[in-house]
Amino acid sequence: MTKIIFIEADGTEKEVDAQNGHSLLEVAHTNGISLEGACEGSLACSTCHIILEKKIFDKLPEPSEEEEDMLDLAWGLTHTSRLGCQIIIDGSHDGMRVKVPSGTRNMSV
Repeated sequence: MTKIIFIEADGTEKEVDAQNGHSLLEVAHTNGISLEGACEGSLACSTCHIILEKKIFDKLPEPSEEEEDMLDLAWGLTHTSRLGCQIIIDGSHDGMRVKVPSGTRNMSV
């Protein structure tokens, strides 16, 4: 198990145990974190947009072109934004801090 710290929009921090091999979106849903994920992780929306610390962001593989296209639609985009459905947990993520933005942009509504 890997420890992940989610920071909700109101600043509340919640440390959870994440199963390696699961996406950050799955980890959030398993632990009651309010990360929408309208497309259920199929890379068809930007509602699982998260913001990472630069040191973690820099260690991740580059986002795919499809992820970048969806990120362009995300509300509150930053230089360290990613989609939670595309980040697969492994032991190197232990202690990762993940900020959940205060809003989403769901284009299907």
